[in-house]
Amino acid sequence: MLYVVDREVTGVAVIDHVMYVVCAEFSIISTYSADTLSPLSKDIHVEGMTHPVDMAVCRHDRQLYVLTKSKCIYRVSTQVPSQYEQWLTVQSTGDVTAISVTLRRVLVTSRPRSLHQYNTTDRRRVVGLPQFVKDLYQAVETTRETFMVGHYGTARSESHTAVSKRYSLSSHYNILYSTYHQSVSSTNTKSKTHK
Repeated sequence: MLYVVDREVTGVAVIDHVMYVVCAEFSIISTYSADTLSPLSKDIHVEGMTHPVDMAVCRHDRQLYVLTKSKCIYRVSTQVPSQYEQWLTVQSTGDVTAISVTLRRVLVTSRPRSLHQYNTTDRRRVVGLPQFVKDLYQAVETTRETFMVGHYGTARSESHTAVSKRYSLSSHYNILYSTYHQSVSSTNTKSKTHK
């Protein structure tokens, strides 16, 4: 099944058989049937939101979290789409690249190597990463409060990309999958196959 969107899709989230899609440079969250991919007539216009880079959904509070290039996170109700707010601004010196939500906690990835965790009361924690991590691509927190992290650079070689498991409160870090790249630039365009 395929539905062609004539814009650069930067984020996708699904809840209650509805697929929400954000596109670069648009302040609209498009809606589709998750079962048929048919467009729905209830697109959401989020005033003030510009340049979305990613989106995630929280199944507990039924909110969409949209991360923008300007480091803002917009929180949008899936039940009452006219209820939205600019929820917070990410305190990062690098470019923000990805967002994920687990157990009412929001995780934001920024380059070159920062991982920021927020909860619904806006408290922030920066998750420490080993020095060998040169560039951070994507991260999610599991329900067991560990972090699965996609990154460039490993303890063995700066030329490897890897997916690692980071335990939240300890310094233990396990490489789960690693590949070697002859010439990888940290400015590569990210590609996503999650969510």
